[in-house]
Amino acid sequence: MSDEIEAKRVRWHSRRGMLELDVLLVPFAEQAFTSLSAEDKVRYRQLLEHEDPDLFTWFMESQTPDNADMARIVELVLEHARKR
Repeated sequence: MSDEIEAKRVRWHSRRGMLELDVLLVPFAEQAFTSLSAEDKVRYRQLLEHEDPDLFTWFMESQTPDNADMARIVELVLEHARKR
């Protein structure tokens, strides 16, 4: 899959329909996804497979993911949001 097609697909899947998630995920997908390492791109795509309630609790820092890979990508998304 070409990088451009992959980026468009990731942007589309980052749109969750829940405003609190959209304001974090869409800008991250648009501004940071293409510069991630291959491993972090895989992590981000895996993150998008999780249910919205799980994502919400992770991004609101009510809970941390049990999986270290998910914890890493959640932190990257939060860092990106803090810099904006």
